[in-house]
Amino acid sequence: MSKPKIQRRDVHGLILLDKPQGYTSNQALQRVKYLFRARKAGHTGSLDPLATGLLPLCFGEATKVSGFLLDADKRYHAVCRLGQKTLTGDAEGEVIETRAVPALDGAQIESVLDRFRGPIEQIPPMYSALKHQGQRLYDLARKGQEVERPPRPVTIHDLRCLAHDDDTLTLDVVCSKGTYIRTLVEDIGEALGCGAHVIALRRIGLTPFEDPQMVTLEQIEALAEQGPEALDEALRPLDEALVHWPAVTLDADSAFYLGQGQAVFVPGLMHRGHLRLYGPKDRFLGVGRLLDDGRVAPKRLIVQPT
Repeated sequence: MSKPKIQRRDVHGLILLDKPQGYTSNQALQRVKYLFRARKAGHTGSLDPLATGLLPLCFGEATKVSGFLLDADKRYHAVCRLGQKTLTGDAEGEVIETRAVPALDGAQIESVLDRFRGPIEQIPPMYSALKHQGQRLYDLARKGQEVERPPRPVTIHDLRCLAHDDDTLTLDVVCSKGTYIRTLVEDIGEALGCGAHVIALRRIGLTPFEDPQMVTLEQIEALAEQGPEALDEALRPLDEALVHWPAVTLDADSAFYLGQGQAVFVPGLMHRGHLRLYGPKDRFLGVGRLLDDGRVAPKRLIVQPT
């Protein structure tokens, strides 16, 4: 006898999940989506199973802004084991090299970290989801294959040592999209002369969520036992993901024409980047951009639930 089909529902908004260790980002997403009984959901950038911390989940119309979060800068706390390199660059891989750790003081560590601040290039790890000739690199790596990977530009906006002892280093990292913390740690380990790998990683921020109040999977499971109304109270408005952009409020006529996909004129507007667009009664309309002729064109419109 087949199981009864789960009744899905429309859910709109954001959940700032504190991803637990041991889950892939997709596993965490699917669990929360199941608890919400949501029809549509997505996450905004993967965290390794070893990692914990901020994983924004977008439901319903919020999936239209998920791409903007993928482009955001991110902040991590990483704990590194010095003197050991692993196959994967983190504690989940087998140790492939062991070296003595030299006596390091704060000045020496700072000198090395300074080499990695600003624009740098990284060679992506073999154990990553990037593709080579249609195959995931991690699939090739698990077969014992290694292929050439071109370096990719990333930016390390800030890099600080929070603590260190004989064989561990704790780093605070603010970086651009596409940065592999495992690769950064491996490269820092090489520069220190001893090698290194990540033993703990936590994402603590993602623009514009600099110090967010996250919810755990256990908290969501507890809310699910109380029913959908309790779950929905945990949702955040989807425009919270865009609060670092200027806001423009349109009158009723302009909001109507914008909703038809037409560009509208907004006097005195100068900002050339993305804009948050609102209509009467602060109704969020979506994302737009200023054209050269002074009109605001819709880029991604939001369908308000009825």
